[in-house]
Amino acid sequence: MKIKSQTNPSSIQEEDWDLIITPRKKWWDLQLRDVWHYRDLISLFVRRDFVSRYKQTILGPLWLIIQPILNSLVYTVIFGNIAQLPTDGLPQMLFYLSGTVLWSYFSNCLTGTSQTFISNAHLFGKVYFPRLVTPISIVISNLITLAIQFGLFMAFWLFFYFSGADIRLTSWAFALPLLVLLMAGLGLGFGIIISSLTTKYRDLNYLVGFGVSLWMYATPIIYPVSSIPEKWRWVADVNPVTPIIETFRMGFLGAGDASWPRLAYSAGFMVIV
Repeated sequence: MKIKSQTNPSSIQEEDWDLIITPRKKWWDLQLRDVWHYRDLISLFVRRDFVSRYKQTILGPLWLIIQPILNSLVYTVIFGNIAQLPTDGLPQMLFYLSGTVLWSYFSNCLTGTSQTFISNAHLFGKVYFPRLVTPISIVISNLITLAIQFGLFMAFWLFFYFSGADIRLTSWAFALPLLVLLMAGLGLGFGIIISSLTTKYRDLNYLVGFGVSLWMYATPIIYPVSSIPEKWRWVADVNPVTPIIETFRMGFLGAGDASWPRLAYSAGFMVIV
């Protein structure tokens, strides 16, 4: 058996290798071409993530419908009826559900990708594949959840619409693919940053869930932006998720603070992350 010495890179280049693994030399070298070559592996991971999540449950995928309904009911009782928080004249159940659907997708992407290195250490140590394959598969598998919960939202929308509620579709509804892309990019970016830090600082593993909960209360999920006092409005303005939630509500409910400059801010924030 003939073994090539690793100390002579030029001799390696002369061979007809299928793949040469080298260290990254540029910040923007994301090796997306390699990710595309491993697209079959991404589809396998997507199937694995979705199937394993509900494999040993009684209700299975029904939890995708039960969870947002229960969350919205709790918000309606506590924040809508007890705390008397305004909803810009929108039906309370529909208002809270509109925020929960997109936020759940973002939080699931963030928490899922933040566990990339810890959950897949046994794979990374055995075989090579682009590391972006794992977090990208998590983002795609969560799209299935988002599609089901969005269908649930539209079912409630139709019920309230034909019941005479003051809701309407606007042209901002066509921005839905962009909103999903922004949420996916933000969740993927923040999750990758956290996953790289948790390899050394495992404390972050416990802070992720707590931090996401705090972030939710700093985002207009259970309250509209119009109800925020002026001195605290800057908190909502610097939050890159706020324009996405507000645009979604403007598109499907006809109430909210939507504008292209605000979405451009979220897009710029996503690219930097």
